[in-house]
Amino acid sequence: MAEPAVETRRLQRADLAAYKALRDATLANDPSAFTSDAETEIRKAPDVYLSRLGLDTALGGVFTIGALRDGTLLGAVSCERDMRIKVRHIGHIVGMMVRADQRGQGIGRLLIDACIVEARRGAGVEMLTLTVTASNAGAVHVYERAGFVRYGSLPRAIKVGDRYHAKDQMVLTL
Repeated sequence: MAEPAVETRRLQRADLAAYKALRDATLANDPSAFTSDAETEIRKAPDVYLSRLGLDTALGGVFTIGALRDGTLLGAVSCERDMRIKVRHIGHIVGMMVRADQRGQGIGRLLIDACIVEARRGAGVEMLTLTVTASNAGAVHVYERAGFVRYGSLPRAIKVGDRYHAKDQMVLTL
């Protein structure tokens, strides 16, 4: 029997505990993929991430999309937006994560596609940016397939232990 389909939707306050659990596990499993560190983030309460849901952002463009199967959160991605007039046309994709045991099944692609659709609903959002660890070929491929293009790279952007990792900057014009 086939597995149930994966659905994508905006996460709500009731999803914060599952989001935090996913985030903690992902940060611990993939330290070079994120600028946040697991040791610091695990001490935070789920409500710390409430602002990522965009529940109080009238113009839109601030949200977290989750990928779920049978109510279980398999992955998530957030979009943040600075509301200052000169830069509020830009959304910033952050925190793309897929559970380790669910990778390679197209969940990242579903998340980024849903994220782009939701970003277009934000009043005045014209482009999306993101950074990705340059050596994370799977993530880079997902973003390129969605239409993001690399416009720069920051060598030694993050340091995990004694090892440095470059971050590529990517952009998508909506």
